[in-house]
Amino acid sequence: MIFFTALRKELLEQWSSYRLLIVAAVLLFFGLLSPVTAKYTLEAIKLALPNGEEIAALLPLPSVNEAVEQYLGNLSQFGVVIALLVTMGTVAQEKDKGTAALMLAKPLPRGIFLMAKLVAIALTFAVSFTLAGAACYYYTLILFEAMDIAAWLALNGLMFLFVLIYIALTLLCSTLTKSQVAAGGMAFGAMIILASMSAVPGIGEYLPGQLISWGVALMAGSSAAYWPALGVSIGITAAALASAWAIFRRQEL
Repeated sequence: MIFFTALRKELLEQWSSYRLLIVAAVLLFFGLLSPVTAKYTLEAIKLALPNGEEIAALLPLPSVNEAVEQYLGNLSQFGVVIALLVTMGTVAQEKDKGTAALMLAKPLPRGIFLMAKLVAIALTFAVSFTLAGAACYYYTLILFEAMDIAAWLALNGLMFLFVLIYIALTLLCSTLTKSQVAAGGMAFGAMIILASMSAVPGIGEYLPGQLISWGVALMAGSSAAYWPALGVSIGITAAALASAWAIFRRQEL
């Protein structure tokens, strides 16, 4: 009961602060833009460049694969950046303003305090990914052809989990400090480290970046699976949350 009361407070804050609307609007925009960009890039090249016709003739014709690649690139990159921006002040700001101490004096267990924040932000992104995925699927259907709906749902689920990892890591960073900027900087550093490690042969196949590759393989009709990367991704998320709770429960507010 206490958890749902705390979650309701966080969801209302997501709405009143316009975070839900902003995240949904940005991801929906890129969901709509991706198939349109894939469809009309060649036409834009023909019109914009002096030798546009010759350049366009050297490029492959637009296809569903182009729309999927655009969608993956846009949402995986901007989704992570928005996750960092939305999450970096979620604990740090409340500690800095003193509202965290007021909330926890009710009393509200610190673990529930953190979990409610995580779930509220996760729901914000789940709604946003649903809208973006539906919009991209619809426009791809109109401009190209229908995609495998099961593979499309799986791809969006994997991308959501990919972003959730960075939400959890940023929540941990926000727990470590009272500064939103410092929390954002640490989370960005963690993102750079994971991205760099993903390029290392023999290591990258076990890291979260492979979730995106898994989604691409599913859309291509491949049976390839990256279960180790899924396990590591879940482990990173759980470890970040456990660390945030272990640190937060000992902090003086």
